[in-house]
Amino acid sequence: MLRLAHALNILLQRALESAFPEAASAAREAGTPLDPQLGPASKPEFGDFQANGALALARPLRLAPRAIASAIVAQLKADPAVSALCLPPEIAGPGFINLTLRPEVLAVEVARCLEDPRLGVEAVAGGGAPVVVDFSSPNIAKEMHVGHLRSTIIGDALARVLEFRGHPVLRLNHVGDWGTQFGMLITHLKQVAPEALDTADAVDLGDLVAFYRQAKARFDTDEAFQATAREEVVKLQGGDPVSRKAWQLLCDQSRREFQRLYDRLDIRLDERGESFYNPYLEAVVADLAAAGLLVSDGGAQCVFLEGKDGTASQSPPVIVRKSDGGFNYATTDLAAIRYRFAGPPAGDGARRVIYVTDAGQASHFAGVFQVARRAGWIPEGGRLEHVPFGLVQGEDGKKLKTRSGDTVRLKELLDEAVERCEADLRRRLAEEERQEDGAFIREVATTVGLAAVKYADLSTNRITNYQFSFDRMLALSGNTAPYLLYAVVRIAGIARKGGADAAGSAFPAPLVFGESQEWALVRQLLQFDAVILEVEQELLPNRLCSYLFELSQVFNRFYDQVPVLKAAEPARGSRLALCRLTADTLKLGLGLLGIPTLERM
Repeated sequence: MLRLAHALNILLQRALESAFPEAASAAREAGTPLDPQLGPASKPEFGDFQANGALALARPLRLAPRAIASAIVAQLKADPAVSALCLPPEIAGPGFINLTLRPEVLAVEVARCLEDPRLGVEAVAGGGAPVVVDFSSPNIAKEMHVGHLRSTIIGDALARVLEFRGHPVLRLNHVGDWGTQFGMLITHLKQVAPEALDTADAVDLGDLVAFYRQAKARFDTDEAFQATAREEVVKLQGGDPVSRKAWQLLCDQSRREFQRLYDRLDIRLDERGESFYNPYLEAVVADLAAAGLLVSDGGAQCVFLEGKDGTASQSPPVIVRKSDGGFNYATTDLAAIRYRFAGPPAGDGARRVIYVTDAGQASHFAGVFQVARRAGWIPEGGRLEHVPFGLVQGEDGKKLKTRSGDTVRLKELLDEAVERCEADLRRRLAEEERQEDGAFIREVATTVGLAAVKYADLSTNRITNYQFSFDRMLALSGNTAPYLLYAVVRIAGIARKGGADAAGSAFPAPLVFGESQEWALVRQLLQFDAVILEVEQELLPNRLCSYLFELSQVFNRFYDQVPVLKAAEPARGSRLALCRLTADTLKLGLGLLGIPTLERM
């Protein structure tokens, strides 16, 4: 539909310029050409599109909006290109112009989407500079828990949409692999398992969470251990080979644990941890000093923030170098921004950098982003964006915890989702008296269980908190992954029965539609490209989820009220074309959310 909207917008601008040539010429000279303000119609009865520009032009043209709309419509009706695309335009209210696409034009668009593996979604031209998506980012020696779930799933979905649009995407995992906590971890490792430093695979660290807790307990209670740990940090930062080896062992063990979860969730990431930016920290300080931004405050080097009006902000300053000479998270984040926007070979040469973290870090990133902009590290046209998300809560509305009060481990949450899904599937098979082998049950339970967890997260506006409920997310009704996966299976089955399940299937030419339910489905299908671009720009995956759910509902109304397999030609073939395009759209849309589909359930 975006292709048609673009063509229509050009025709509207031409009509505006013909109706008001002097105003159009003056607007062009001022660098603000007349805008017809074309957008989707607010209600189906108003057509497909609505041009609202007449209202905005009333003051500069010194005419009533309806008079302006009438002049524009007169030009539109005289243009053969408009007549070929639309039914006669209509004026509504004070000066809105309602535009309805011709049925045959919509039918051609459906046929075009059926032949296009991208289903009508255009790719950006040339690829260009990369887009960085920074997501997941667990800490070394700490197990991934439910708090990492949202960053990982949301970041992956956004990366998939951006990649589908044709952008080169750097999927970066900014793991916490540097800092003072490694002093206590390395000291603990050297003391409890020194053989690990000399013999390969001599010790399995096992549960890294337990290992971290042991080290932390010693650090909090043993002053001698604490002193040794602090010395160990200095050794590590100084490049001591034994300390580096211990650090590498801890990092490798964590990576193996992380990768098991990433593989299970089908997440692709390139690790570039905090340690990567360590060599660039001094340059950050030098750049900020040269820009006159650094201020010494209590021995620390800081950048004081500005308010929106340029006056001093009440927010705390961004500390770039601590009073003891050390660096902190803000310094590393500044080095990362500097590197990501810098051109090769000194950086990534990105034009857009996206951070997917919890909303609690909003003020941190607001400060860091401001410092980066004032330092001149963001190129003209560069975009630096924080994608915040809310908490995962239990059904009691509180932060999701285990019964013992511990943070829910991500592995255990995924295990339970699959186990519950398998139990539901076995119960359904028994009720239907169906016999399926173990491989089928495992595949369906794993696919649906993991999809349910992903979709429950993505279908919620990421900015808000959401309540985690296995019962809701595994339900076969409502806006859930099981419902949509079942819809794909059902629709693909209908297409298969009608012989329209394969690409290249012969459909009537032209496609013929006559029922209101058909046209509702056609228009819903043709909105797919606009939804993808909306997600690309606004970084809200729930918009795609809402679209897919609504598409399945529109399809169900169509199928329940209009015969398909028993219809006569050309209606039968045209309706089967809608079935296949619906199934393809659901599959592609779910795939962009990181959710695979099934042939049977």
